[in-house]
Amino acid sequence: MRAAYRPSDAVMLDRHGAPLQALRIDRQVRRQPWVALADVSPALPLALLQAEDQRFMEHGGVDLRAMGQAAWDNLFRRRPRGASTITMQLAGLLDPALQAGAGGRTLGQKWDQVQAARALDAAWTKPQVLEAYLNLVSFRGELQGVGSAAQALFGKAPSGLNVAESTILAALVRAPSADVALVTRRACALAVELHAATPCRDIGMTARLAFARQVVAAPLPPARQAARQLLRGAGEQVRSTLDGALQRHAQAVLRQRLMALRGRNVNDGAIVVLDNASGEILAWVGNAGGSEVDGVTAPRQAGSTLKPFLYALALERRLITAASPLDDSPLALATAGGLYAPQNYEHDFKGFASTRTSLAASLNVPAVRTLLLAGQERFHERLLALGLRSLTEPADYYGPALALGSAEVTLLELTNAYRALANGGVAGDAVLRAVGGGQAAGPARRVFDAGAAFIVGDILADPAARSVTFGLKNELAATYWAAVKTGTSKDMRDNWCIGWTGRYTVGVWVGNFDGGAMWDVSGVTGAAPVWRDVMDYLQRGQPGTAPRPPANVLRRQVAFQPALEPPRAEWFIRGTETAQVTLPGGEGQAPGIVYPVDGSILAVDPDIPAARQRVFFLARAARGLRWQLDGEVLGGVDESAGWQPVPGAHLLELVDAGGKAVGSTAFVVRGQD
Repeated sequence: MRAAYRPSDAVMLDRHGAPLQALRIDRQVRRQPWVALADVSPALPLALLQAEDQRFMEHGGVDLRAMGQAAWDNLFRRRPRGASTITMQLAGLLDPALQAGAGGRTLGQKWDQVQAARALDAAWTKPQVLEAYLNLVSFRGELQGVGSAAQALFGKAPSGLNVAESTILAALVRAPSADVALVTRRACALAVELHAATPCRDIGMTARLAFARQVVAAPLPPARQAARQLLRGAGEQVRSTLDGALQRHAQAVLRQRLMALRGRNVNDGAIVVLDNASGEILAWVGNAGGSEVDGVTAPRQAGSTLKPFLYALALERRLITAASPLDDSPLALATAGGLYAPQNYEHDFKGFASTRTSLAASLNVPAVRTLLLAGQERFHERLLALGLRSLTEPADYYGPALALGSAEVTLLELTNAYRALANGGVAGDAVLRAVGGGQAAGPARRVFDAGAAFIVGDILADPAARSVTFGLKNELAATYWAAVKTGTSKDMRDNWCIGWTGRYTVGVWVGNFDGGAMWDVSGVTGAAPVWRDVMDYLQRGQPGTAPRPPANVLRRQVAFQPALEPPRAEWFIRGTETAQVTLPGGEGQAPGIVYPVDGSILAVDPDIPAARQRVFFLARAARGLRWQLDGEVLGGVDESAGWQPVPGAHLLELVDAGGKAVGSTAFVVRGQD
């Protein structure tokens, strides 16, 4: 019987075998683990036998004298007494065919119940019968068994029940749905029969408190979302890969950060921690803000977090090096959805910047130019190979904005993809079920060249290169080697911070599940402090040294001409090294219009007053030249007052002092006439 018993909850254990999360599976009843008779307060069996079966220790499963006495009691006494013994009741609990229907038991059922009770008494000892009864009988509502009843009504284990509580439970067995007044009267009568010293007023107060007891909000479950991934059957225990102490720490850190950001309309967040070598999930915090949504598996817009994979692809294909100059000037691309004109986080442009600076400082325009160079379709395929299965649309659907994270990904997918960079370009599945539990990681697969993965990691661990956008003092500046990238999606609806050390990869997402925009919260100010705290916890007492370079990379001194950036020792994939980088164009660059590009379609924003909208034209090598729009001179190129857009088709020209056009571009402004 005990072997077949199943609690209503399943339990997930952490990697050390300690219970971490219980999850309700059986919604019909609420049962706790089986309670041994020795773990039940002696007061309860005494009260129960007094109420239900005073000759339990003497009869053979059926009390014939009690059957006759029951008829007399039901007619003349205030407290009716049933004729069914505890053994007979247990027989009914064990066999659904013996359970009473709407009109009570039939004569045939009663006869079968008597026979079953005699058989039980012959096969089991009295303590075994009583123990089984205490675990199977219903006390109130969905509460089945003494374990769930004691916890729900009195907030304690069965071993701690006192006389008042025991008489209340015994009274409930006869009438689980009775009101507090009736239960109190029956419990008080039981106490008198037992010669208990407990006053009836104390029993009444205990009963009222028990019936009014609300389920006290337990501390936030440490791993509810992870448990839902593993637990299926009531009563099962599954060992996970989670580390209980780390799980609780990560949850507490996230809760504290969300509380600090609540005034900026930030309500939700999630954390994943992976072991780089095994792929084991060490922490899975689906949400610490109170929502039932699992932020670990919910698709969200990736923002700049896809850039490392784009640059790794371009490095691998030897299209660029870490020292290559990338153009960070205005760019406008005609797409099916209209003109696409990426801007940087700070809404400015740096001119030319090296690949190292472009990635570390998360410059947007160089990333889009790199996507055009590497190939949108090829980049899309590589993301799928990394395991970003949330990218369900073809490459054309995302367009050039894929470089800036227009696609939706899950935190688990993205963090595991970063783990591939930590492992030198080798990807594998993340694992939540402990080894031997039936789940194994898929075969490892090489997704990136080891040299490309190493160089990307070195760039993301470079605080000097990062300082162009983020400054030198920020939450990304760890005291140990760590490669890290932040990301913020459109309209500040999501922000991310994902990074790795030699042993761990940590991913953090912060935002709102309802899609609401955060107020001036970026990856550095939102998710990064959480990432830093969790990584500090993991790295305590560990040096966190940089990875060893693979055989196909080498380090060479490189200088820039002109001096775009200071000379430095740079990592190159073997065969791509250079001692000097020369910027394209230079002094001999021909005059021309940089923005808007020919064929651009500009849109007037209906939500912004027309008088406040401006278009700023940009040119190169244009000293002494003037702007001319639709045949009318606007002024010199050095003047930056901006042009108030007028709907319609326009021709913009760059003209010299004699009125000769040295460059032109046609564009259209769409909006209300």
